[in-house]
Amino acid sequence: MTYETSDPAPSVEPGAASWPRLQPRWNKVPEVTAYFWIIKVLCTTVGETAADLLAGKAGLGLTGVSVLMSALLAAALVAQFRTRSYRAGVYWLAVALISVVGTLISDNLTDNLGVPLETSTAVFAVLLAVVFAVWYRRERTLSIHHIDTAARETFYWLTVLFTFALGTAAGDLVSERMNLGYWLGALLFAIAIAATAVARFTLGMNAVLSFWIAYVLTRPLGASIGDYLSQPSADGGLGLGTVVTSALFLAVILGLVIHLTVTRKDVTSARPTPSS
Repeated sequence: MTYETSDPAPSVEPGAASWPRLQPRWNKVPEVTAYFWIIKVLCTTVGETAADLLAGKAGLGLTGVSVLMSALLAAALVAQFRTRSYRAGVYWLAVALISVVGTLISDNLTDNLGVPLETSTAVFAVLLAVVFAVWYRRERTLSIHHIDTAARETFYWLTVLFTFALGTAAGDLVSERMNLGYWLGALLFAIAIAATAVARFTLGMNAVLSFWIAYVLTRPLGASIGDYLSQPSADGGLGLGTVVTSALFLAVILGLVIHLTVTRKDVTSARPTPSS
């Protein structure tokens, strides 16, 4: 929770201490902890396997799944925006659904419209940069520690959507063009995330920049893990299938979200911020 002054020049009784009135403004996203990154990677894995499951075995087709999941995401985001503070269940439901939708956006461009992966990757990178630029110009920060207004929350979820779409396109581009295989692809992205962490904690890389780089990279990491677990052994996977993989990861996500709901270990602590 953050605070800001509600009155620039509050009236006080003569001789009384001049204290500004503070009004609570609750951050709408969780603290960045180990739980955050674990659930985020699990959500990206589910985004990959669930999209394949619904489009293939459920018989909905890519277009039908896209319409269904977009409607569910819209409902989840309405619930998220209506909450007055961070709620683990609502927040992570929105992330899980946006991971599926981000995957489907990239897949539709590639499979239905024939857009080359190089093009879609570049387009999503530009769109993400535009959102960042507009967000920073309006709010003067890209920090996720103060997602406490409707405008900041809108920028945040647009950014999350484009990071998932970009991560999907970039991951497919790397795996298909470099032909590394699933586990080597996962290793490559894990090394890139580790390098970002080293740059952050030993070289003083900007915290906000390093966070969003890692956020993008965890998308192809999770997708590679999901593909490795679900795809047939003939294709380089373990052959668990999309049903088992999706169910397994959803169960783990549910367990962690319940744990966080009870313990509130990822709730932003209250701290005052100076008035501007």
